[in-house]
This record gives sequence, structure tokens and C-alpha cells, in this order.
Amino acid sequence: MTLSAESSSPPALDWKFSQVFGERSPGEEVQDVDTISAIEFEKSGDYLAVGDRGGRVVIFERKARNDIVRDYYNQHDLEQRDFMDTQHPQFQYKTEFQSHEPEFDYLKSLEIEEKINKLKWCATPNGSLFILSTNDKTIKLWKVKERKVRKVKEIDFNPVVCPENAVLAERSFIGGQHKPSLDNGYCLEWTNKMDHSDSPSHDGHAEVGICLVANIGYGAPARCRKVYAHAHDFNINSISNNSDGETFVSSDDLRINLWNLEVKVITSAEFHPLHCNLLAYSSSRGFIRLADMRQSALCDHSAKILRDGDSRGSKSFFTEIITSISDIKFGTDGRHILSRDYMNLKLWDTRMETTPVAIYKIHEHLHSKLPDLYNNDAIFDKFGCCVSGDGLHFASGSYSNQLRIFSYGDGSEEGMTIEASKNPSRKPHMQSASRARRSSLSNLTRGFYRQGHENSSPGNSEFSCNLNSKLLHLAWHPKTNLIACGTGNSLFLYNA
Repeated sequence: MTLSAESSSPPALDWKFSQVFGERSPGEEVQDVDTISAIEFEKSGDYLAVGDRGGRVVIFERKARNDIVRDYYNQHDLEQRDFMDTQHPQFQYKTEFQSHEPEFDYLKSLEIEEKINKLKWCATPNGSLFILSTNDKTIKLWKVKERKVRKVKEIDFNPVVCPENAVLAERSFIGGQHKPSLDNGYCLEWTNKMDHSDSPSHDGHAEVGICLVANIGYGAPARCRKVYAHAHDFNINSISNNSDGETFVSSDDLRINLWNLEVKVITSAEFHPLHCNLLAYSSSRGFIRLADMRQSALCDHSAKILRDGDSRGSKSFFTEIITSISDIKFGTDGRHILSRDYMNLKLWDTRMETTPVAIYKIHEHLHSKLPDLYNNDAIFDKFGCCVSGDGLHFASGSYSNQLRIFSYGDGSEEGMTIEASKNPSRKPHMQSASRARRSSLSNLTRGFYRQGHENSSPGNSEFSCNLNSKLLHLAWHPKTNLIACGTGNSLFLYNA
């Protein structure tokens, strides 16, 4: 958009009331801690964050279009009305959390209030919501992830409902009236009622009750991922995210600080086999960092960063999960590093920082099943890896108790597959799984993947392997070709 003196004036906008949250009645006094101090929309416009002087952050989410239609029009009106897609957005409450608490700086004898000064949304790499919040001195990075919430409800066939339970709504339990109530108005714990549900009641008749586990919706708990503190002498007045999605700035009256979000977790670490000053460690973002401890005792500055350049393309909901490195091992020469993520086994040369020298595909046949693997948590399994004493052979585990062995320089990336059992059977590498019926996926826009049939379980016919049997841990003998691997409570050894 360009503005110039010659450009025609834009059409007038007709502003109308849309929504209100927290409306107070006439004459009602507003508490200071409830006063709004910061407001910020998420980049897509689907979320709205509000901070107050009490240090709380409340998040609202945009209603789905169908929900708006149901709220404003009945079925008859919908049939008579051509509902337009230009309906203005409506928001509903999603979650809230306590971001900051009042603090006291003993060195400066200064009281730091909990008031939220600024809020900024961050990039959402894996469907979770990240938001920065700051008071006068401390910035915090919060992660909000949607999860399914389950509650246990008891249904009793006794039709009498006590008034105090009726007030408790979803947390109430229908039960016998001969049981006393607690002082705070809550009935005795439902677990106590279950303990006596099979025993005779006072009148000699058995109580009949049914316990049901009911899905009642979704929850979005917030977790503090990182704290950025002790960097400003004056009160922080603003924060701003960079378009690279990795850095942000914070400013006070006289200073601007540049920060790195570093939303990652160290997953494995290994000393160099020959040089005592070199240390390699991997991260959940798929990096391997080689640090020289002669430069600094703190390994926050890397001498080298090994990263697969091909992984910088298009990303999906699962990219960050499947690229997380679960294990690394140095070769005996100290020049090569073996890494294992969920999908692949990779061999790196420390002199080549942008691409591995070899990639061995282990779970390529499961790529189309990532939503199902996420739903049953199998995608978070951490598989180990090991290197032979001569550095020419590598091994890692897989599902169905399979041991995968590869050799560098033999011209083949398929390797050998051995089932961990007393009578191992060698199998060719499985290129692709048989195409089974695809499960219907719902709630994609909510960042939660759920199968269309809740009763399906891991290891069923939709998978070509048994997800309940997995070979996670293994080791290679330092002098000879002997591999020890563990699956369940069994230890297997194989020699060549």
C-alpha cells in the first residue's frame, strides 16, 4: 500500500459493536490488579492475548465460523438467509495463566511489580503457541499447547440430587443422600463412593453405580520455557520479534538488548575420543554443535554447527519432532559423528557442516503414518545408535524388535535387518508399508491430531510393524564385531 496526496480517500468504515469481556456493572469498583495493561493479536489473527496489572495473561481464540452461525441464527433463519463469508471474527476464552509475580530487588531495595508491560506472539513451529511477556525487569517465554482433557464422572441411578451438588455443575456426582457433605459444600470424594459401591448400603440393598471416563473437551496449559532476566537497569518499555523467528529485542530508556529465543533442548552429548577440549552435543532442532572448551568454559558458543541443509525446506506440524536428534556417537577417528533422529541414521564429517556424508533411512515407510504415531506418542520414541571399533559399520534399532546394521562404502544404503530373538531372521529392508485404509483426521486446525476411531491402538493392522516391541538401546564391542541390544527385559548379543 502506498500513500500519496493524489490518491483518493478510502471509503468510510461503518464501526459497530462486536463483543465485550469482563463488563462491569454501573458503580462497580475495578480492582487495580484487574486493570488491562497489554493487548496483542497473534499474526494470523486467530488468537488474542491480554495482560493485566496482576501479572496474568488471558488468551482468547477465534470462534469457528460454524459456531458463530449457531450462536446468532437458528435453523430457520439459516435456510432463509445467504450467510456471507465476510462475517466479522468472534472470539472466545481459551486459557489464562499467571505470568509474573511481585518481586523485590534486595541489592537496589526496589520493589518490582507484576504488571504486564508488553506481550508479543512468536512463531509457531509445531502447532504450539509461543508468547513473550514482560514486566519492568523480566521477560518470559511461554508455551501454550492444546491437550485433550478427560474427567471421570459417576452416574448413579438414584434420581435424587442434592442442591449443593447441583451448583457444582460438571464436578458434581449424583449419589446417595445418606452421606454427609463437607464443610466447603463439596460432597465426599467420589473415590470413597467407589470403594463402597459394591458393598451393601445401610438399608441392606446394594448401591448400583457406573463410572464413566468422558471426554469433555480440550485444555491449554501454559508452561514457562525460558526466562530472560537481569539485563535492564531501567524499566522495560517494549519488546519486538524479528522476522527470522529466532531473535527479539527488548528496550528500556537507555538500552536495547538483542536476545536469541533458543527454543530447543539438548538431547545428547559426547566428548571427542582424542581431544579433551572438544565436546559435541545435539539438540531437539536437529543441530549438532561442536564446542571448544578452550575458548570458554560455557559451551554457549559453538566452534562448528552441523546441520542438514536439505532440512531447511518446507516444514510441517511434525518436522521439529522427527528432526530431533536422540543420540550421537563419535567415530574412533574423531572425524566422523553418527546421529540418529526418528526417521534416519546420519553419518557426518566434522569438516562438512552443511550436509551429512551418508543418510540411512530407517522409518521411511512410516512417513505417511506420522499423524497416527503422534496420536499414540510413538513418534516421541528415542532410538540409540552405535559405531563399530573400526568406524566402518553402524547400527540402530527400530520397531518389531528389529536391529538395523549398515556399512559405509559398500554402495548400499539399505543395510541388513535382523529381528532380535534367539533365532534371528534376516529380512530385506522394507521400502514402503502396504497402503491401508486411511483414518479420518479431525481437529487439524487446533494442532491436535486424533484418529477417527478412538478405540484403535498402536500395533494394529494399520501399521506394518509392532509399535509395542521396539529396540531402543544397543552397544558395539570396541574390539570385535559383537553387538549387544536390549528390548523389553531381554538382552541379545549378535556376533559376525
